Amino acid sequence: MAVRNEVTEYLAHLEKERDVSPHTVKAYGRDLDAFTEFCDRHYGSWNWRTVDRLGIRGFLGELQRRGLSKRSAARALSAVRSFYRFLQEHHGVPNNLARAARIPKLDKRLPNYLDREQTQRLFDLAEQRAGGDEMIPTRDLAILELFYSTGIRLSELSGMNLDDLDLLSDQLKVRGKGRKERIVPVGSRAVLALRRYLNLREPVAGRSGGDRRAVFVSSRGKRLGPRGIQRIVHHLFDSIGADGLRVHSLRHTFATHMLDAGADLRAVQELLGHASLSTTQVYTHTSVERLKKVYNQAHPRA
Repeated sequence: MAVRNEVTEYLAHLEKERDVSPHTVKAYGRDLDAFTEFCDRHYGSWNWRTVDRLGIRGFLGELQRRGLSKRSAARALSAVRSFYRFLQEHHGVPNNLARAARIPKLDKRLPNYLDREQTQRLFDLAEQRAGGDEMIPTRDLAILELFYSTGIRLSELSGMNLDDLDLLSDQLKVRGKGRKERIVPVGSRAVLALRRYLNLREPVAGRSGGDRRAVFVSSRGKRLGPRGIQRIVHHLFDSIGADGLRVHSLRHTFATHMLDAGADLRAVQELLGHASLSTTQVYTHTSVERLKKVYNQAHPRA
């Protein structure tokens, strides 16, 4: 019971004192629950001081046998390391064993994104469907335009409120990871799509039980959650035959197209809300890979 109480205390510390995003708190909670259950089986009677290097390595081995990806295993180890730093600071537990285990080497993955032709087909389809005065297809076009115009995350778009939009100044206040706020510009086409949608949204969101604060609402006036937005975007992807793409691919597309057009890397980092420049640099690799492909196809002696 004591070990679980300390996990609960740590998660509360992340949420209330360090202001970590709810998604990260939830993920770390799952990882530490799995680690605690492993220690129950591996040690029997134990506490956080009992755990040794072999226990940490055994936990990582179990994750591998369960088929977890290297990325998920690395996050789990990161959760354990962070937790032990908390235990050392607040409970005097030594913090040398979590550092003894190596983080699994991650495979480099280039982000999936839409090329220019796919992007044009996607917007042609969405604009065609939004040609009338129906709220749903007009909303879907506005969602697509805003994703591509700003590169915001799915959770950021879902959680957006009317107060965050400033269509007079063509900008948007975004609450990102760790509840950090940033201001991003909104392109002219996205502004036009949003204005059209907001005119049709008002009578729907104004119904009894509707969400008057949310920007994007369902046909019943409720805030659209992340899964609802995923279904909308994936349906549009399927309609143009863009297999293997996810909602996050629109964020990748935004960054890749910006850098291809000569945008400054640090400016793109700020627009995306990345804490580290190295996270943004993956998009430069995407551009290089694209150039290599063009080179190999076009050069006579490639």
